[in-house]
This record gives sequence, structure tokens and C-alpha cells, in this order.
Amino acid sequence: MNQLMNPRRTEKIVFFFLLLSTLVVVLPVILVVGIIVVRGSSVLSWEFLTALPRMGMKAGGIFPAIFGTFCLVVGTVVFALPVGIFSAIYLSEYSKRGRLTRLIELAIVNLAGVPSVVYGLFGLGFFVVFLNFGASILAGSLTLAVMSLPVIITASREALQAVPKSFREVSYSLGATKWQTIRHAVLPHALPGILTGTILSLSRAAGETAPILFTVAAFYLPKLPKSVFDQAMALPYHLYVLSTQVPNVKLELQYGTALVLVALAVLMNIVGIVIRSYFRTKKQW
Repeated sequence: MNQLMNPRRTEKIVFFFLLLSTLVVVLPVILVVGIIVVRGSSVLSWEFLTALPRMGMKAGGIFPAIFGTFCLVVGTVVFALPVGIFSAIYLSEYSKRGRLTRLIELAIVNLAGVPSVVYGLFGLGFFVVFLNFGASILAGSLTLAVMSLPVIITASREALQAVPKSFREVSYSLGATKWQTIRHAVLPHALPGILTGTILSLSRAAGETAPILFTVAAFYLPKLPKSVFDQAMALPYHLYVLSTQVPNVKLELQYGTALVLVALAVLMNIVGIVIRSYFRTKKQW
């Protein structure tokens, strides 16, 4: 009995199960990414990345889909980031704790779990039909921005609240206003956490199919959009079309498109990690 209750043995058992749980989560991801890399790398070339699709998407490249995805991500950042940060600042620094504030916070958390297809239907009804934007980059970006807002607001608010109160008190004691305190004493230190939420939400937005299916995505558009009111191809929807709607398409093209989409998400996360690391080195606490 004493041997079974030995702290070292218990620690080893717990460590084993923790390692096993980690492997159960990580190994399938590594397997999926490995299959995509092995089967998709054979079609990767400069032409595949920069050429227009031909022969009903059975040949050529995927540049319009890459460009359309880039436009949607940029549009999502433009619309979601300022609104998300200012909302988090209000909830964290200005709003008084009460029933209304708790209700708003609960609503934000619940919105983060709403299926993306619901956001797509909302974008179709509000941006495409009611505001008459039509199926366009503008409607798609606004829809993705609305979908990204809960994650950005939640992460930004937590990052702001993690900044020590002493920073605010010192700023107030020097005669700074509330906004000056937030701008110079709080936001710079909360920036790594804000970037984390932003990158996570953008990675999700870049890989979503349902919202863009209703608001922006074109089935086959072998040209680049000229304005924000044009339709555009996008990598997630393009991959869906290649996999389900185009007959006799080479399997390597599907895996190549998936590899580019995965690489885009990984690149965004790497950029976010580098930026976060840079700002964390400037922290004084």
C-alpha cells in the first residue's frame, strides 16, 4: 500500500497519462499535415501559385483563390480589429460592473460558439440583401469580421485586465487622463495578448467556407476582382469545389490547394508569434 502511494510513482503515472493524452491529440494532426505535405508538394510550383485556373479548374494555378483569401483577411482585419479593441477597452476600463455588463460579456462568449454557417446566413440576409452589397468582398469581409469579433474582444479584454493595476495608479499619480493612461500605460503591455486573439480569429476566418459561400465566393472566376463589390474565389471554397463539384480532377490539385491553405494559416501564426515575442521582450513586468 505504501509503495502504491509513493509520490514518485504517482508522479510517473500522472506524467505517463499526460504524455499519452498529448500524443493522442498531436499525432493525428501530424499525420494529417504529413499526408497533405507528401501528396500536395508534388504540384507546388511557381505556375501553380501565380497562374489563373484553366480547363474548368482542372489545370493552371490557384492565384485568384490566394488573392481572394488575402483580400478577405485584410478586410476582416480592417473591420474587426478596431471595433474589437475599442469594445474590449470599454468593457475593461470604462464600463461599471453590473447586470448589463455581465449580460454583454455572456453574449460575447456565446457568440464565439455560434456555428459559422449561422454567420453566413446572417451575412447573406443583412449585408448581401438588406444593405444591397451583393455577393462581394465587402460583404464577405464584414461577415468574417462579425464572426471574428467575439474572439478578439474576449482575448483583448483578458489582456487588458492582466496588466497590473499599479501601472494605472502610477500614471494617474503623474496627472495623466484615463485615455492617456490606457494609451501609454496599458495598451502597450496588453498588445501581445491582443495579437494572440487577433491571429487566432484571423486563422479561423481564413479557413472558413460557410460564411464566404453565402456572401462572396465564386464557383469559377479565372480573373482577379477589381473592387470590393466584386465576387472573388477563396482557398477554402475552392478546395471544397475541387473536392466535390469538379469531376475527374487530379487528387494532387486538391492536396496542393489544401497545403497552400495550411501554409497560409501557419505563416499567419508564425508572424503573430514573432510580433508577440518582440513586444514581450519590452515588458517591464
